[in-house]
Amino acid sequence: MNLNCVFIINGSHKEGFRIEESDVDWMIWSKHHRVFWTLSQAQDNNSSKQTQMLADCSESPPGFALLQLIKTKSCESILETIVKMNDKFYISSSLHKKKQCSEYGHAFKIHGPCVSGEIDHVEYDSAYCFACNFWPPSASSWTERCHFWPPSQTVNDIVKTGCHFVAIGSKQGNHEDIEWRISFSLAEHKLVFSMNHFQFLTYNLLKLFLREVINKTIEENKLLSSYHIKTAVFWAIQNNVFPRLRPKNFLKCFWMCFKVILKWVYEGYCPNFFIPENNMFHTKIFGATQNKLFVKLYSLYEKGVLLCILESPSIKSYTLFFPYIHNFSSGTKENALISRAELEREVFTKILAYNAVLIPNLTFCLRVLDSIEQLIGEPLKEIQVVQLQRATVSVLQNTPFILHSWFNSSDYFLLNLSCNTERKNNRQMYVIDKISMNMLKFTDKFGCITDMLYIVMYFYKTCRNTEASTCLKMIDVKIEKLHSRRNSNVDTNSAEEHSWSMNFRKLLPMSFRLSNKISYIMELMIEQHCSLQNNKPYLYISSFVLFLMLKFLNNKHVDIRRSQEALDYLQIITDQGQEFFIEKHTRDISWQILGICQQISGNPQAALYAYKQALKVDPCNDIQIATQKRILNVEACIRSGFYKKN
Repeated sequence: MNLNCVFIINGSHKEGFRIEESDVDWMIWSKHHRVFWTLSQAQDNNSSKQTQMLADCSESPPGFALLQLIKTKSCESILETIVKMNDKFYISSSLHKKKQCSEYGHAFKIHGPCVSGEIDHVEYDSAYCFACNFWPPSASSWTERCHFWPPSQTVNDIVKTGCHFVAIGSKQGNHEDIEWRISFSLAEHKLVFSMNHFQFLTYNLLKLFLREVINKTIEENKLLSSYHIKTAVFWAIQNNVFPRLRPKNFLKCFWMCFKVILKWVYEGYCPNFFIPENNMFHTKIFGATQNKLFVKLYSLYEKGVLLCILESPSIKSYTLFFPYIHNFSSGTKENALISRAELEREVFTKILAYNAVLIPNLTFCLRVLDSIEQLIGEPLKEIQVVQLQRATVSVLQNTPFILHSWFNSSDYFLLNLSCNTERKNNRQMYVIDKISMNMLKFTDKFGCITDMLYIVMYFYKTCRNTEASTCLKMIDVKIEKLHSRRNSNVDTNSAEEHSWSMNFRKLLPMSFRLSNKISYIMELMIEQHCSLQNNKPYLYISSFVLFLMLKFLNNKHVDIRRSQEALDYLQIITDQGQEFFIEKHTRDISWQILGICQQISGNPQAALYAYKQALKVDPCNDIQIATQKRILNVEACIRSGFYKKN
């Protein structure tokens, strides 16, 4: 055994679990290798015997870092794993694993960040890592969250322990072979040891349920791991979602954590406990795989906690467990878990609120509207009523555009070959338009001011500029009215103040979300198509920018003066870049829209400037290819003299 290295048992064995067929995990690191976050830390810990590395997170996703070598001995074996990038030397995680694997021989192979193999019929996973005695800056928010759990002494011990770097990079980054993942294994052991008896039992039960039920029913590779289970328990304890920890509440604790996991799988986002920005599902649970896993977990959920937990053979074999089941099932209505019907309403309304417009399909929209009708009159909670309203508004806002596209598509033409007379087609178009307008007018009763922009877009799309202009003026009047209320010095009672404050929130520059699968206006189709090709389901636009764009486009046909005013105002707020008007994640599309408007107005130089600015800001909407296409188009028009002719 190398005396210069530290060997620590990791994983389930370290936490006290003795599950059959489970492997043994080791963490191994050298005493003479140290990682620092700043050069000052390295200088303060200067030692002639140490190899020093500097962690650089600037080019890596959350939870990962590059390790820059800043000091070493010429005879160090670590020199074999160095790569040069941008005139700096970095330790390659992939080369590091290959080196360790070659020292073990052919019987061992690389498994994630570990070298995996079998000795005397026991499987071993050894993670050769680097230690850092300092707490990561990216995890500084964790210490601020620890109000309820863990105890302050445990928090201090964890921060003093620091972290480690294990040899695996992020698939979503640009340096997967070089990157290292920040590991909090020692901190997690301290958290497990700080659990009380019933919290630890809940954790144990979930691990057993994962092994015997969840991972037995999934045909693909084991998507959920015990680390995801542990993370769910940590979040549940820290957020104090557990009921009072007594034997009869044992199943409720299990069910609470199971619902947390179900929610994460549904959303496709599992936040790391120490660095929440690190989504641990990102490269493993997404798309069709995510949907399949959610269906499996939800089918278990539908059985209810009793039948669900008895799917585990080990649990079912213990008759001593049934008294807890009896206590759980005989609880009062107030203490009972959320009913199946209530959960269906909750999950369904969230699906409607966030994903309804992802599927531009008339059949789906009709099914959603029918389901909404069934939920009306149900005993919903206040938050569920709000979710249902927003879901209804979302579906009704997008259905008219889907209807319009369908009516003008080849599918509709093939279905109506017998209806070849212009009169019949006009009559059908009139009916569809009437239905669409009724939908949009209905959303105006429940939506906020910015939701009226859907009506404006529909009028503009159907070439009704006068109606669109009237609607834009109504938005102006409503905004002015809310501003005057906000700025008035008239004394009002608390109820009115609350009402006004709620109304004023509608003026905030919340980003406007357009589904990339639905055609709203022709001017943004290139950007939507480009964003969709980059796997972005939505185009996020500042509500204020979209309002000014529609005002400019529509008034080009109605009032030239108002059109120019809107363009000038759009130029000012885009140049200033105030986050009150333009949020950070909408800056690229804001410059893009300014360029589109300048190009339409016949100002190619201003359009080129705006497009080039769009390429400089964060590409949150992934529309760079669309921007480059528009730049080439403007330059071609300038060379051909198109703007001079016009």
